[in-house]
Amino acid sequence: MARTITRALLSVYNKDGIVSFARSLASLGVSLLSTGGTYALLKKEGIDVCEVSSYTGFPEIMGGRVKTLHPKIHGGILAKRDDPQHQEEANRLDIPPIDLVVVNLYPFKETIAKPSVTLEEAIENIDIGGPTMLRSAAKNYKDVVVVVDPNDYETILKKITANDLSEADRLALARKVFSHTASYDATVSSYLGNLCNEKPEKFSETLTLSYQKVQTLRYGENSHQQAALYKSGVPGGWANAKVLWGKEMSYNNFLDADSAMKLSKEFDGPAAVIVKHNNPCGVATGQTLLEAYKNAKAADPVSAFGGVAAFNRPITDDLAAEITTTFMEVIVAPSVTPEALLLFQKKKDLRVIEFNHPDETPIDFRLVSGGLLVQDSNNKILNDAGEMRVVTRRAPTPDETEAMLFAWKVCKHVKSNAIVFSATNFVIGIGAGQMSRVDSVEIALRKAQSSVVGSAMASDAFFPFRDGIDIAGKAGITAIIQPGGSIRDKEVIEAADSHNMAMVMTSIRHFRH
Repeated sequence: MARTITRALLSVYNKDGIVSFARSLASLGVSLLSTGGTYALLKKEGIDVCEVSSYTGFPEIMGGRVKTLHPKIHGGILAKRDDPQHQEEANRLDIPPIDLVVVNLYPFKETIAKPSVTLEEAIENIDIGGPTMLRSAAKNYKDVVVVVDPNDYETILKKITANDLSEADRLALARKVFSHTASYDATVSSYLGNLCNEKPEKFSETLTLSYQKVQTLRYGENSHQQAALYKSGVPGGWANAKVLWGKEMSYNNFLDADSAMKLSKEFDGPAAVIVKHNNPCGVATGQTLLEAYKNAKAADPVSAFGGVAAFNRPITDDLAAEITTTFMEVIVAPSVTPEALLLFQKKKDLRVIEFNHPDETPIDFRLVSGGLLVQDSNNKILNDAGEMRVVTRRAPTPDETEAMLFAWKVCKHVKSNAIVFSATNFVIGIGAGQMSRVDSVEIALRKAQSSVVGSAMASDAFFPFRDGIDIAGKAGITAIIQPGGSIRDKEVIEAADSHNMAMVMTSIRHFRH
């Protein structure tokens, strides 16, 4: 049942649209209450509005910390209209009903994002009265309309004008409020949690995550699955990527593009990465991006068809011309020149994304039945060859060392069990996602489009048996990088020595499930 709006309380930090909204309410005969800056703005605009301190008979105190925390405000919001006892008390205590509450909150998230923010400044931007009014109004949604999002003003006004705000509408607005205040509280909790201990625990006893929906996707991994994209509070990211050309990204596009971009950032020089089904199928660096892309595509041109390509440098027209000779789903780069974009726009099924990836998030999450697994992100790298321990009779040559380090960077981004064959600056063959490591070796050999003789092999985890080493040695692999740590390390090292291979161990594992 729709209820008439007779009195509204407006107290907003974000004042976009509030003047027009308030003026429209006043024209409908709605009495307006307001506080602080909102009151001053409405008064300046000639709108008939009563200041809350005059309404309650109690002044704002303590530097504005206490404004609306008063029985006449919260009684007017929380009183049930169909409860005789509530109504008797409201009449006896002279507490008129408040039918509409329009509130948005101090910008805590924006405040703490400032590099120079102090703790005192952050604390003062924790809103108290705002969330309290919002939660009160949302709890009593059957009788009170609550608005937290300025984007809802126009729709709400139309429904108020038509006396058509249903209980379902009110419930939807209340749900939006509780989602908003939960996110707000989670942000405050997270910020204070990082400050409250001299040595704060990385993984606290409780974990509260807050993400805001950006868009509904066409479908998920498969067409029968629904999906959406949410954003965190971290600046940048896919929610803020710029789509330069093409239809909207799919769930799988986002997964592959994120994987490709992360791998491209492993390299300092110009790098090209092609990903298919969340595994790299081509990776290369070069003097130019064009050279890198050609070598990356050459690693597995069949798999590259319909893939996602990421670059760590701006794309120019010569590279765009080469890319468009093969069907690609998505192109991701820090920027694209106007000339290159014109070439891409000739491909109607291609998506072109301008994306500057933020720093790696420190924590990874994975949902499991009834819970959530949390871990550090895998940001471990080898800083130089000095961190590799030579375990064979023969030490690697400088070129073999360079090839091993290249393969090691790629291996970290390949699904386990992972094997990567590479030269000094491009991948030759990849074996991914196998239950047996020796199978991954054989697949990498089978996928190789050029000779593997003289190349390096990286393995994301130790070799449990010597069979993978023997296969690689017979194929002409001359250097191996792997974590080590198997009970059969001695046997594996002997196998490498028997093929005159150089082998180094890193003591770092790069499983990716």
